Amino acid sequence: MTHDLLPLAVALLIAIPAAGSCLGIGLVAARFLEASARQPEFAPQLQTKFFLAAGLLDSAFIIATGVGLWFATASPFP
Repeated sequence: MTHDLLPLAVALLIAIPAAGSCLGIGLVAARFLEASARQPEFAPQLQTKFFLAAGLLDSAFIIATGVGLWFATASPFP
């Protein structure tokens, strides 16, 4: 029974964080461009903070992908 639902669980474990990561990066990038257009002199400081936020948003997706692939290959549930 659990082996029938394992591919669905792995797909959801990868798809939901991917969608959240894409939305988060899109919103952060839009705000970064808006702030850079309003205050161009702060663009280098904002760029550093943008890349930090983008890295943190992507890390959740990468960790969820790793866990999902581990579930798919190792099958930790009996």
